[in-house]
Amino acid sequence: MSSKAKILLIYTGGTIGMSKDFETGALKAFNFGKLLQNIPEIKQLDCNIETFSFEHPIDSSNMNPSMWTKIATIIEENYPKYDGFVVLHGSDTMSYSASALSFMLENLAKPVVFTGSQLPIGDLRTDAKENLITAIQIASLQENGKPVITEVCLYFEYKLYRGNRTSKVNAEHFRAFTAPNYPELVESGVHLKLNSHLFLPVKKDAKLIVHKNLDNHVAIIKMFPGMSEVVLSSILAIKDLKGIVLETYGSGNAPTEDWFLQLIQKAIQSGLQVVNVTQCSGGSVNMGQYETSTVLKSLGVISGKDITTEAAITKLMYLLGQNIPQNEFKDIFETALRGEISQ
Repeated sequence: MSSKAKILLIYTGGTIGMSKDFETGALKAFNFGKLLQNIPEIKQLDCNIETFSFEHPIDSSNMNPSMWTKIATIIEENYPKYDGFVVLHGSDTMSYSASALSFMLENLAKPVVFTGSQLPIGDLRTDAKENLITAIQIASLQENGKPVITEVCLYFEYKLYRGNRTSKVNAEHFRAFTAPNYPELVESGVHLKLNSHLFLPVKKDAKLIVHKNLDNHVAIIKMFPGMSEVVLSSILAIKDLKGIVLETYGSGNAPTEDWFLQLIQKAIQSGLQVVNVTQCSGGSVNMGQYETSTVLKSLGVISGKDITTEAAITKLMYLLGQNIPQNEFKDIFETALRGEISQ
């Protein structure tokens, strides 16, 4: 007889953890000790749930690398005791956090499922209950006594996505997230439909390694017609800047004006890591497809391929924190480490 899966629910903050004071209409933090009382349906789940809440829950707009380290440390310290983890998080920066945690948790052999909601848990039309219940159910899935999901994921509105493939695309709809370049791992309908051929494989007997050194001397630069030399040169001249994610047009295209290419060349020669990602919501960078990206390729710009901006910037922080030799950085960035890019 198999024992029930043990799930740790980690509350960081966000709308899902709010309940409405019906007298004043104000939102206030929810007491997760009273979770069963507020969502009795959770008792029907075939798992044991324990909760951990940030002492001072935060709005996800205030999320930062030290908070990611805090979440990673909570998982690390509780890793032997639990079969899966569900992280409740504000939706605004959830894709960044899920991406960051995917890089920080190397050799993960258990599920870490991020979820949240567009409406508070106490709201009449809330999406919080379904998101929370299904996220817990997915995190507790086991086969032969081992977790079915073994990666960092994001569950929202009937779909489980690979966390580092997601972007928030809507502030109004319940379907707030999409994974533009990778299909959903699980779809929730009357039954859970598992696309198990898409899951990340587990490294057998590999011990969990938690990387806590993230370097945030990075920037995102979104190209636009009319960007001036003064603006770009000012950003590239920022003291201690180590890497930039350059959001270019289409399949990785950028201006071919001399001043632009000279600034990028000078930046790369000075040791700055420049990653090219598309500002399109889907698709991939393919440097060399057009003349406007051929020069970038020859300068040594890193191809982000079909990575999201959220995964690109967090991967940059992660790799810069690893002190990788300059001549190896490009190859490592262009390699899928946690399924974040298509090979």
